[in-house]
Amino acid sequence: MAKSSAEKPTKMSSLMNFIREAKAELKKVTWPTRRQIWYWTLVVIVFTLCVSLYLGLVDFLLAWIFRALLG
Repeated sequence: MAKSSAEKPTKMSSLMNFIREAKAELKKVTWPTRRQIWYWTLVVIVFTLCVSLYLGLVDFLLAWIFRALLG
């Protein structure tokens, strides 16, 4: 059966309901401490540097090998 117009949620009430539910979910989140953020930021930076050095070395070696074979 079709709902009457009084029972249909409006776009505004749907939006407000979504915002209320989102706010309730965000209260359940365990946020990291400032110290944890610094630690994981450093881990990401070190990992990125290691991967970039590795890829740079592989690129250099492959370029050297191909130059020696083709040149």
